[in-house]
Amino acid sequence: MTTTHDPYAPSGEPSADRVFTVTGQDWDSVVQGISDYVDDTDGDSNDDHVVVNMGPQHPSTHGVLRLILEIEGETVTEARCGIGYLHTGIEKNMEFRTWVQGVTFCTRMDYLSPFYNEATYSFGVERLLGIEDDIPEKAQVMRVLLMELNRISSHLVCIATGGMEIGALTVMTIGFREREMVLDLFELITGLRMNHAFIRPGGVAQDMPPGALDQIRDFIALMKKRLPEYAALCNANPIFKGRLENVGHLDLAGCMALGITGPVLRSTGFAWDLRKTQPYSGYQDYDFEVQTWDTSDAYGRFRIRLNEMWESLKIVEQAADRLAGLEGAPVMVADKKIAWPSQLAVGSDGMGNSLDHIRHIMGESMEALIHHFKLVTEGFRVPAGQAYVPIESPRGELGAHVVSDGGTRPYRVHFRDPSFTNLQATSVMSEGGMLADVIVAIASIDPVMGGVDR
Repeated sequence: MTTTHDPYAPSGEPSADRVFTVTGQDWDSVVQGISDYVDDTDGDSNDDHVVVNMGPQHPSTHGVLRLILEIEGETVTEARCGIGYLHTGIEKNMEFRTWVQGVTFCTRMDYLSPFYNEATYSFGVERLLGIEDDIPEKAQVMRVLLMELNRISSHLVCIATGGMEIGALTVMTIGFREREMVLDLFELITGLRMNHAFIRPGGVAQDMPPGALDQIRDFIALMKKRLPEYAALCNANPIFKGRLENVGHLDLAGCMALGITGPVLRSTGFAWDLRKTQPYSGYQDYDFEVQTWDTSDAYGRFRIRLNEMWESLKIVEQAADRLAGLEGAPVMVADKKIAWPSQLAVGSDGMGNSLDHIRHIMGESMEALIHHFKLVTEGFRVPAGQAYVPIESPRGELGAHVVSDGGTRPYRVHFRDPSFTNLQATSVMSEGGMLADVIVAIASIDPVMGGVDR
């Protein structure tokens, strides 16, 4: 920062006022725009207006998010998001892979809820294939089980990181403690803690391993003891409530205008949850309630996420009971022209193909070996068309617009990620409030930048 010479002022024009010279992307244009605006409106000096960067590597920006803030004292007068720092080209890469291989890309978008990314993409492919009604019951129940466990782990990270950002370190430590338990279950079932590529077009990659249901029930019993700790620490805590109440306010009209979904929308009292309003994977057969709050602020969004974890536990418990009665049932469609042929082996050395299954394929017949080879290398063909199947992710409506030209690869896949859409609320929630409240507002949106940038 310099205060000597204004490099942007025309020659011969005095520059007696303080000048803030900054660099980086659109920084100078932002400052110049503010200066021009102030001069044009009231003619006063803009000495009190300062433009600051918050992020993209700030410890309280909830990810690799850049916030461009104009502040006057401690008050935020303008807030804008700078995104794109985590762009990975996932959607474009999927056009160069088979339909099944696409799962390994999209699972990495919103890395806190990978099962939802896989599910919405797989639902779209299944609709194009016309096999939605052919998915085995056990595969659907496993999908619901994994997605609701994933909702719990995602909300735990949201509450933990949000607590850390405002100094509630105990909330952070216990939040990640419980999340580790969920990731242990994911590793047991899929072989991986994150980015599983487990939910695939036609079903899931493999059956539940022995002993998984017992460990899930142990987790449910433990979480029923642990979740009240969050309520005891935060719900009526005057310091916690003082930081969250009436912060990041956004009413129903604002949510509808911006396309906001998820806990931010439900904090206005509107019970919109796609699991109830547009059920998928048999959610209509599970007993649970849509959680709402009526304060339209950050505190209400915290309470909704806490309550939703209880509802997810109820769903997981029901799914576990159903799986107990589906022992040995198939987890992939019966059509061998679509069903992924490999059986995975999950062990201490990671995940790979089951040696027993490889021996079976190699020894069955030459035709079976050729079919296996072509299905894995070329993939199956999907009829030309397009489909969009939205689901209720932990952050709101997540959908994949899947387009096929009749080939073995997607013609185009575009994701409607709730983090991207919900970030539009940043300026509305932040402007006019205190600088410290920007952190709380962003945390209450709970954006995941992998899903924003893709």
